Parts: sequence; structure tokens; C-alpha cells
Amino acid sequence: MNLFNVYPLFNINPVKAQGSFLWDDKGEKYLDFYGGHAVISIGHNHPHYQAQLKEQLEKISFYSNSVQNELQSELAEKLGKLSGYEDYSLFLCNSGAEANENALKLASFHNGKSKVAYFSGAFHGRTSAAVSVTDNPKIVAPVNFSERFIKSGWNDIKQLEEIFETQGSEISSVIIEGIQGVGGIMIPTSEFLSKIKELCEKYDAALILDEVQSGYGRSGYFFAHQEFGIEPDMITTAKGMGNGFPIGGVLIHPKFQASHGLLGTTFGGNHLACAAAIAVLDVMKEEDLMANAQKMGDYIENEIKDFPHIKSIRRKGLMIGVELDQDCSEVRKSLLYDHHIFTGNSNEKSVLRILPALNIGKEETDLFVGALKVVLDKV
Repeated sequence: MNLFNVYPLFNINPVKAQGSFLWDDKGEKYLDFYGGHAVISIGHNHPHYQAQLKEQLEKISFYSNSVQNELQSELAEKLGKLSGYEDYSLFLCNSGAEANENALKLASFHNGKSKVAYFSGAFHGRTSAAVSVTDNPKIVAPVNFSERFIKSGWNDIKQLEEIFETQGSEISSVIIEGIQGVGGIMIPTSEFLSKIKELCEKYDAALILDEVQSGYGRSGYFFAHQEFGIEPDMITTAKGMGNGFPIGGVLIHPKFQASHGLLGTTFGGNHLACAAAIAVLDVMKEEDLMANAQKMGDYIENEIKDFPHIKSIRRKGLMIGVELDQDCSEVRKSLLYDHHIFTGNSNEKSVLRILPALNIGKEETDLFVGALKVVLDKV
């Protein structure tokens, strides 16, 4: 049997990782400034993270949600305190797409409505409802398409108001990323988020903040939307939550009532996943990684802002989009193959995505800055 060939692969096979570095099977060393799509939040193989997973593995790694699991309660308590959402409830699952599926479903259960508003450039996952609110026709199969999902323009208040004026009584929820990642590091305006909140309250729709990529300290806030003082009805999270161990979650406003069987998952919130997520929160708090994300993000922007071919820098903390005056693919390839540095791209072809670990230091950052200068000087 062969693998189902859906991923375009770089000819690199990482076999070891530590901190912000990877080594391939040939012994070559790489700087990781992408973190596997913002997954690596506290660095590869952080000693506390490793110790917690090893300790848990020697006890119990999995049992279903039909029994008590005190690690889930510990995770919920620590997440509530560090994020500032102590009065919310937590539903644990396995991924960002699954978190968004459950948030959309819970909103519909709550208000009995079926339509969902989403935005141009959005990426919320590849599963049934999540892909239906993702703005990429290439990955939306016919079975996923429905007129219940309504696309509005990014930061376009007028169009969203018109949608609510004509269909507000049918709209169950609005889903929006705290910062669009795949869309090219697109940041919502404060006025836009405030208007969404206002319309949701007026028309009894749930506001779902997808913080799968932009959350967990990456923006310099625990969740990116917190900069604007917006309180969503639900917040979805995943990527940085487990530092590579699959886990996702939905933070749920107290107005939503739980009942047995309303939501469910086989693997979500298992013992190993909770141990990983607790370790991440411990490190984030102990090492003050939200402050470091802001500090190092400021440093990167200041160092590269005057480089040739850079049109703009879109950034909050260490969620960085470097907009070039051309397609970024060759720059990205040169960084990877000539300088051994991993970076990312986006659906906006000119935007280079930079998503290093939140505990990145000046020494590693200077390696990236120096390499980017060399590459852009040659373009």
C-alpha cells in the first residue's frame, strides 16, 4: 500500500528536533520559523513538556470519556485562568476543524437556526461544516456545499449589515478568525469585530472566534481578539494547544446549556493529550511567552522593515506576514534549501508566513533576519 498522495512534499526528512531547530536524516540542521503551521508553541521537545508526557505515559495514556479524568479538569482550570475566560466551559476534541464543527453545531442547537455567515479569505478546516465556511472552492466538495453558508467581505461592515437585514432571522452563527492565517495574516479591524458582535446580539446569533492558529499567545495576547475587548460566545482552539500532540477545544459561554450526549468524541481530552496541553500552559506562564511573542515580533519587524522587495509587514506578536512585491515561493525555497530555514506561505501568493515558537530568542532570530536579507538582496 502507498500513501494517498495529497501533500506536495519538500525533499527533507526531519528525524530529530530541539528548541527551534530540526535535523534531517542526513544530519543537516534547520531553523524552524514556521512551527508546522503554528503548532510548535513552546519549542520542540521542551524539557518540561517531555517530562510530563513521559510521566503520563507510564501511568495511563487513554480511556474514553465514559469515566472521570481529572487531567481534563486541571486543563480547564489552568486554561481559564491564563486566558481570562474562567467562567466559560471547555469541550475537548482532537483538532481545529473538529472544534469548529462542534461550535457551529452547538450554536445551531442553542438558537434553532441553520445559516452561518463567514468571510472571504477564511480557513476553518476541511471537515463537513468547517470546509463549508472556508473560502477555497478547490477543497469544498459538492457534498459540502450548501446555500446555508453565506460569505461576506473581509472587514466589510456594509455587506455584513445587508446580509443580516435580509437573512438575520435565519443566521445561527458568525464565524471569524482572530487573525486569518491561510488567508495571508489578515487582521480584522476593531470596528468590524464590534459590528459583528452587535449584529449577533441583535439577531440572536452566536459569535464564534476561531483562534486555532491565532490563539495560545501567538499574537501577544492569549487570544488575538482580546486586543479589541470582544467577548465571543465560543472560542475554538487547537494548533499551539498541544505543541504537536493532537488536541483541540471549544471555550463555551455560560449561556449555553450542556446535556448528556449533546456533543461527543472518542479520543478528545484523553490523558496524554491533556498532559501535553497542561505542560504547554505551564511553560507559557512560567516563561511569560505572551510577552516574549510581542517582544520578538517587534524585534523581527524592526530588523526587516527596510529590506528590499518588502511591501508591508502584517503582524500581531509572532504571527507575521511579510508581503513581498512578487510571489514569495522562490524566496521561501531559497530560505529552505540555501539557508536551511523553514517558513510558510499563504493563499495570497506574495505573503511569506513567519510562525516561530513563542520562546524564540534573539540568536535564532538573527539567523533568520540575516538569511532573509541575503535572499532579498539577490532577488
